Amino acid sequence: MRMVLPRRLHVTVLHAGPQAEASDAEIAAMTDGVREAVAGTGPIELVFSRPSIGTVGIGRAARPGAAARGRWEATWTATTEVMGERWQLLPEIYNPHMTIAYAADAHNADRAEMKSALSDVDASEVTLTFPELTLVSQWHNHRRIIWEPLATLPLG
Repeated sequence: MRMVLPRRLHVTVLHAGPQAEASDAEIAAMTDGVREAVAGTGPIELVFSRPSIGTVGIGRAARPGAAARGRWEATWTATTEVMGERWQLLPEIYNPHMTIAYAADAHNADRAEMKSALSDVDASEVTLTFPELTLVSQWHNHRRIIWEPLATLPLG
């Protein structure tokens, strides 16, 4: 299990296609479309649940989902207006969450044992406010997710 470094904690809104499959003009047009769509929507405040065992690691689900889903829909709409149907919608159904640890071989994990151990962790809910949306180029180096910011868009 690899913990996510504090500076790398994030709430993914949308996985778009590979940056290499988009031209600089397309990336600029997508960024402009997202900027226009989220301008003035206001910061998002999410309440994160205590940690739980997920499919690939340990995460914290967030609520309310509706506000975050609005940013997901706006981001996807702006992306498809530029890229058409070249990229698959990921995730297909959005649920805001923060993954705090990933398992390299999650399919081999003893989930019952992990759930039992996690039940002894004293971790309450936490509320975070997100005043901006950052568009990134993201990749995985087989140890952790890495990204390079492309644009930071204020929500307020």
